[in-house]
Amino acid sequence: MARLIRVLAGLVVLGVVVGCSGGAEDGEAARTVVAPGRGGGGGSAFWVDPDGPAAAQIRTWRREGRTEDAALLARIAEQPVALWPAGEADPGPAVRAAARAAAREDRVALFAAYDIPHRDCGQHSAGGAADADAYRRWIGRFADALGDSRALVVLEPDAIAHIADGCTPGEYHDERTQLLSDAVNRFKRQPRTRVYVDAGHPAWIRDPGQLVEPLRRAGIANADGFALNVSNFQTDDATRQYGVELSRRLGGKHFVVDTSRNGNGPLQGAWCNPPGRALGTRPTTTTGEPALDAFLWIKRPGESDGPCAGGPAAGRWWPQYALELARNSGG
Repeated sequence: MARLIRVLAGLVVLGVVVGCSGGAEDGEAARTVVAPGRGGGGGSAFWVDPDGPAAAQIRTWRREGRTEDAALLARIAEQPVALWPAGEADPGPAVRAAARAAAREDRVALFAAYDIPHRDCGQHSAGGAADADAYRRWIGRFADALGDSRALVVLEPDAIAHIADGCTPGEYHDERTQLLSDAVNRFKRQPRTRVYVDAGHPAWIRDPGQLVEPLRRAGIANADGFALNVSNFQTDDATRQYGVELSRRLGGKHFVVDTSRNGNGPLQGAWCNPPGRALGTRPTTTTGEPALDAFLWIKRPGESDGPCAGGPAAGRWWPQYALELARNSGG
């Protein structure tokens, strides 16, 4: 019986509970579990996109007779990964299509919302919404498209860490944290959407205490938690320890960890398309840590970090890098 309760609790934390933004008491959460349903997903509660770039690459390689490479790439194609809607005027069509497809399989759709003004300090992923009003419209259309489908959104990778490290100019800090807070509140109006505000990774902001005040201003109290290691390579152990400490400083807030490319850990001194990396822990809600809701693949394995180490522009599919990640993962 105790083991059954632990399993049910693992399903609850990822939006399997309708409208849950905090912890349930007296076993109420276990009574409101919705079965994850049938279909794909590698045994997880998350939706797998059958038309993602890895799946499309597999079809191409099979036609070309590259069957061994196609088989390796299945290690990516068969796992749920987050959709990053393009920072265009209306992200709604792409979000709506994914949310509805996930709902048909009774699974949770994964998303990353990445369109904050003055994004990425002018680096490889520079851009974002033109101004605050444009960003609010973009978030509103994103949230509307989710409807009442089960979804998990990682909100604005790097945005808080770039405040903490001083990269984003101080004149933008108040606007940014207000926009993030507004975005949290807007997403939480959707009855089955869970929101995790990105908080960098342990090798970036080494003292988690530096993140506490910006996260509070960004509405972490109303979010379901924070996200760590998005698009990075820090190990599960290092990120878990960091997350537990940050959780403690935030009054017990839960967190999720991106494990898409951390199988071999980081390469010192290299963050942009470092060679020799591997796929990490597959997406799961079984984490062994009460505050850690899930290991997820937020960064799409095989999409470039930027035009470095021979890679294409940030966010572009790079099959050679995807194949290296899969080959190095060892199954």
